[in-house]
Amino acid sequence: MKLHHVQVSCPAGGEDAARRFYRDALGIPEVAKPPVLAARGGCWFRGDDVEVHVGVEEGFAPAHKAHPAFLVDDVDAVAAAVEAGGFPLRWDGDFPGYRRFHTADGNGNRVEVLGVR
Repeated sequence: MKLHHVQVSCPAGGEDAARRFYRDALGIPEVAKPPVLAARGGCWFRGDDVEVHVGVEEGFAPAHKAHPAFLVDDVDAVAAAVEAGGFPLRWDGDFPGYRRFHTADGNGNRVEVLGVR
C-alpha cells in the first residue's frame, strides 16, 4: 500500500494562498485538476513521490493539529524558502533522528517539514 495524496482545505478563494505556499515555497509543481473536479475549486500539486490536493471547504477552519509532514533532502533550504515566502517557522527538536520545523500554509493549516539528521 502507498499513500496516493493528502488533502488539506482552504476557504473559497484560498487557492492563490495555497499556491504561494505549496508551489512557490515548497516547490511542488501545480498540476491541472480533471475538468469535472476543477469546477469545485481548489488546486492540486504533484512532485516526486508527493501529491497534495487543496480543496475548498465551506465553513473552513485551518487544521492546527492534523497536518501533512514532508520529508526533504535539505531541510535548511526549505526552511529558507518558507521564511522568504513570509510563512511562520518554528523549529522543533523533539523528534529523534530528524531536524524538523512546523509552519502554516497560506490558509493557516499546520505543516511539518523534516529532514534526516
